[in-house]
Amino acid sequence: MIRENTKVVSIGGCCIGGKNPIAIQSMCNTKTEDVKSTVAQILALEEAGCDIIRVAVPTMEAAEAVKDIKKQIHIPLVGDIHFDYRLAIAAMENGVDKIRINPGNIGSADRVKAVVDKAKACHVPIRVGVNSGSLEKPLIEKYGGRVTAEGIVESALDKVGMIEDYDYDQIVISIKSSDVMMCVKAHELIAERTAYPLHVGITESGTLISGNIKSAVGLGIMLNEGIGNTIRVSLTGDPVEEIKSAKLILRTLGLRKGGIEVVSCPTCGRTQIDLIGLANQVENMVQGYDLNLKVAVMGCVVNGPGEAKEADLGIAGGKGEGLLIRKGEIIKKAPEGELLAALKETLDNWSE
Repeated sequence: MIRENTKVVSIGGCCIGGKNPIAIQSMCNTKTEDVKSTVAQILALEEAGCDIIRVAVPTMEAAEAVKDIKKQIHIPLVGDIHFDYRLAIAAMENGVDKIRINPGNIGSADRVKAVVDKAKACHVPIRVGVNSGSLEKPLIEKYGGRVTAEGIVESALDKVGMIEDYDYDQIVISIKSSDVMMCVKAHELIAERTAYPLHVGITESGTLISGNIKSAVGLGIMLNEGIGNTIRVSLTGDPVEEIKSAKLILRTLGLRKGGIEVVSCPTCGRTQIDLIGLANQVENMVQGYDLNLKVAVMGCVVNGPGEAKEADLGIAGGKGEGLLIRKGEIIKKAPEGELLAALKETLDNWSE
C-alpha cells in the first residue's frame, strides 16, 4: 500500500495518511512530570520543525502533567504507555492527541476494551507499536527461533485486530527494529497487508553518527518505495538533532520543500580559510530560515566559484577571504571573519 492510498487519521488537527505531507515526529527525553523542562524541550522542537511530539507516561503524575503541558505547546502530543491501561485512560482524560500502546502488554481483553472505549469517546487515535526487542516468544519460535520481519508483522496485525474487534479504526501502526534491513523488509510486508498509516523509523539506531547513517539508509529505502506517513530519526542525544536529520532526509528524497540546503566541499590542501568551522556555522545559522534555497560553502578556487554559482547563494573561499555569490553573480568580497555575517545579512533580506 503506497502512502497516498493509506487511511487518513487526524492527530490533534494534524492529518496523516493519504496525500497529506509526511509528518516528522520526535520524543522528549525529559521527565514528563517535570512540566517546565518538558514544555521547554517541546518548544525547541517546534522551532526546529517537529510536527508531532511524544512523551513517556510511566506514572499517574505524568498522565496528569499532560493537561498543563498541552496548554503551553502548539503541536499534537502523543502519550507513550506500557503495561498499565489506567495510564492510557488518564492520559486521554488529560488531553493527549494520540496514545501509543502495545495492546498485548496492557492486560486482559476487558482492559484493552476500556482503553479503546475511552479513545472512541475522546476521539483519540491509537498507535499500535511493536518492536523487535519485545516480540512474543511463540512468534520467535514459529519463525525458526529468531526475530524475523514476518514475526514482527504478524504480531503487529494481531494487535491491530484486537482494537478492530471493538469497532475502532483510528489506528496508526509502528513496527521497528534496530536491524535496518529487517525493518525495511517488515515494512514492505506490512504495507501490502494494511491501509493504516505507518509511522516508520529505525529504533535504537544509536548516537549521532551511527544513528543518522542507519536512519538515512533505512528511511531512505522505505520512503523512496512509497512507505511511511510519519517518521522519526531515533538518536541518542538532543532530540532537536532528530528533526534536523529528518528534514534533510525528506528534502534529499524530494518529499519536502522549504528550509535551506547546505552543501560544502570536503576541503583539501588548497583551502586557505577555516572551511570546516564556517560550514558548521552556516548549517546551524540557516536552521531558522523558512527559505527554499541551496547554499554552497566552498573552500578554494578549483571548484568553489563554479559550485557557488550553481547554488542560490554561495561562498567561495580564497586566501583569508572569500566571495559571496548570489545566483551566479559576485555580490561581495569579504575577509574570512566577515563571511558569515555577510551571508546572514543577505538571507535576512532575501527576495527572489
